[in-house]
Amino acid sequence: MADVANGKHPRGRGPRREGGGPRRRVELDPDTVERDLARLVLTVVELLRQLMERQALRRVETGELTEDQEERIGLTLMLLESRMSELRSKFGLRPEDLNIDLGPLGPLLPNESF
Repeated sequence: MADVANGKHPRGRGPRREGGGPRRRVELDPDTVERDLARLVLTVVELLRQLMERQALRRVETGELTEDQEERIGLTLMLLESRMSELRSKFGLRPEDLNIDLGPLGPLLPNESF
């Protein structure tokens, strides 16, 4: 109980507010929740897109793909990039808006992506 009195959660879950409940880490603004959710979803999609692109380049460089497969992968990645651009525009986001800062770990996405 001494920890609760000192503002700490009794099970080590972080600091408590003066009112007794746990402190919220994410502040949601009802006016921007749709844009914020779109930003989060698009960030995850962009991360996956970049991973798929790197994997495809690796497979092309090692000669694992036929020319037809290379063509289909290239077209798919270009269409995905185009659709991502449309969705960013729809929600008023720039490519760099999708690069979440992970604090001491640095940015989520490589900076050369933008």
